[in-house]
Amino acid sequence: METTKLNINDEDFFKQFKSADELDSFLHSIFKRGVEKMLEVELTEHLGYEKHSVEGTNTGNSRNGKNTKLVKTKMGEVMIEVPRDRDGSFNPVLIPKRKRMIDKIEDVVISLYAKGMSTRDIETQIKEIYGITVSSSSISNITERVLVDVEEWQRRPLDNTYLVVWMDGIVFKVRQENKIINKSIYIVMGLNTNGRREVLGMWISETERASFWMHILTELRARGVENIAIACTDNLKGLTQAIKAVFPDTLTQLCIIHQIRNAIRFIPSKHKREFMRDMSRIYKAINQEDAVIAIEELSRKWADKYPFSVKSWLQNQAELTTFLDFPVEIRKIIYTTNIIENLNRQIRKNTSNKTMFPTDEAVLKAVYLSVQQSHITSSHQIVNWPVIANQFNVLFGDKIKICLKNIPLR
Repeated sequence: METTKLNINDEDFFKQFKSADELDSFLHSIFKRGVEKMLEVELTEHLGYEKHSVEGTNTGNSRNGKNTKLVKTKMGEVMIEVPRDRDGSFNPVLIPKRKRMIDKIEDVVISLYAKGMSTRDIETQIKEIYGITVSSSSISNITERVLVDVEEWQRRPLDNTYLVVWMDGIVFKVRQENKIINKSIYIVMGLNTNGRREVLGMWISETERASFWMHILTELRARGVENIAIACTDNLKGLTQAIKAVFPDTLTQLCIIHQIRNAIRFIPSKHKREFMRDMSRIYKAINQEDAVIAIEELSRKWADKYPFSVKSWLQNQAELTTFLDFPVEIRKIIYTTNIIENLNRQIRKNTSNKTMFPTDEAVLKAVYLSVQQSHITSSHQIVNWPVIANQFNVLFGDKIKICLKNIPLR
């Protein structure tokens, strides 16, 4: 039998519709027929024989009528007839059992949730855009499934070697035992041997302790990390000691930007410009030796007036000047944790309308979705990657030479 093909480019085709409602009704019927036909094909593949075929005799299973299901789609709500089999083993891929949303509606819900919208706001938005009602409980069930993704992501195997690892935290207010307290999500980002940045994991904690950082670093090791060339961090409590305990060969660099902010916090405006000029001689030094001299000069001049601002330079001068042992290209990526702070700013932007999270899991979901949407952890290599790769190859020798052997020398 010859099949007539609809030509929607033909103006006569559209003349049959007298209103937008008639066209909408036609599109719904086409969608309904298409979905139902696809479900019939799925059942045929499941049973292994065509409808009314003798091949189905004595197979132990057969068609058993249909159920109706109200399905939510981007076209609105559509009543679909879903075929059944006798032993109930048929679970359609297109519209799985106990699922009433198709056509990526769930993806829309998760995307809106990632932007920080409440379940009530998402419910309203879906209703206004698509003309369908998705209850708050359904939205909660959809977003709860994100936790499965979080767990899988947090457990995934990691690379053997990371050239640079940045660590930092971001604070949220979370309800716990009928009180609202501050909790930090600590994020670890790594530069892998392909020149790409990736978030290695995230951990939530109420307090900063050396044992907590030991837990994080031990987990990274258990997931496959054996070598970290350089760790760049804020001067978080117990972190440097924990790094040395788990990765003893790792060099540590404290964030210069954080150090500058902390040092000038209590400097009055009349001395601030002069103090900053003297302080800049440290991080603008050509090498570590010159930096040590600049720190000593800063101490002689300002320690009596502002001991707190000078003390941290003296106590942490080794970790604050590590970057000066490296070429300029590597210095630029390790002297500060700004790269991970940029990620934190994106996370904060997406969660800005959340004054408080009801549970730890709610925070983890929101941060995870923000991380997945971030351009900072894209597939693009960092700027000057061939140059930086060869510099690491020369400086760290056999530890990473195999990983970088395909990078051309410049």
